[in-house]
Amino acid sequence: MTIDGLNDAAIRAILTGTRRIALVGASANPARPSNGVLRFLLTHGYAVTPVNPGLAGQLLHGAPVVASLDDAAPLDLVDLFRASDKVMPAVRDALRLGARTIWMQLGVINHDAAAIARAAGLAVVMDRCPVIEWARLGLAVSAPDQTA
Repeated sequence: MTIDGLNDAAIRAILTGTRRIALVGASANPARPSNGVLRFLLTHGYAVTPVNPGLAGQLLHGAPVVASLDDAAPLDLVDLFRASDKVMPAVRDALRLGARTIWMQLGVINHDAAAIARAAGLAVVMDRCPVIEWARLGLAVSAPDQTA
């Protein structure tokens, strides 16, 4: 069993049914995982808004960086590149803004934040990377379903 309790069908549904993503903790450094994931998501047709107050107003892979999740709304999924003990504020913001999914990246595990999100009806992915999951599930290279 995975740490988030999600099976392959659930991950596949999230990846193919999501359109708008806020990527919290975006980095301009091409060596950082958040930079590569941002590039991957954009090239796979997602509408991604990078979130990083220190880079607000800049462009990352052509996407304008915003300072907060409020500036990234509307959104379907919040992808968190934050330390595990720092995700709760973003999860609370995601709930307030109507997100459907919280995605905590590899190494990001916060059971309390996950419980709060699940209790509000959100899907919670934890300790996973969408790039790795995309390849592992053998998803098509095309963009996600644009009607979602």
